Amino acid sequence: MRSTPKNNIMRDLAIVAFSVIIAIVLVKTDALAGVVAAIENMRLFGSFLAGMFFTSVFTTAPAIIILGGLSKAHSIFLIAVMGGLGAVLGDLLIFRFVRSSLGPDFSYLVKKVKSERLTAIFRLKLFHWLIPCLGALVIVSPLPDELGLMMMGLSHMKMRYFIPLSFVLNGAGILIIGLIATSI
Repeated sequence: MRSTPKNNIMRDLAIVAFSVIIAIVLVKTDALAGVVAAIENMRLFGSFLAGMFFTSVFTTAPAIIILGGLSKAHSIFLIAVMGGLGAVLGDLLIFRFVRSSLGPDFSYLVKKVKSERLTAIFRLKLFHWLIPCLGALVIVSPLPDELGLMMMGLSHMKMRYFIPLSFVLNGAGILIIGLIATSI
């Protein structure tokens, strides 16, 4: 049986719903508090793990807390570098999923709309340049990276550009978090 874009959209929505349920269970059972305490004790590896968690909508808040705490106790720059490396790995996982799965599904939805104006906007050269820039702004912010990664995935950015860009943007975001944490 062949997979259709409509079936893929339903599968993707089910995955997101399942992720939300897992996140709610983790918060309600206080399981997250133990994980946060364990990661903070591992300094470099902890900052790498927190960087991975920094990229997802479901784990951004605890990751910010961990990275801020680690920055208070250790070198801000080392935490930013290790956290940035972890964030690259997290972003790669999300980026590959967005590019291989959500990209075709998004294209399917745009075709279904049948709006000439919407189609014309997506074909503009400005759109192809502007979307990755907006995605980069989302990634450098403490906001979850999924929206920014979706923008970059839809623009068909090559991996050789994406990996260093992800490292620099996430590392800068983590450095800003560390500077704020140490100033408080």
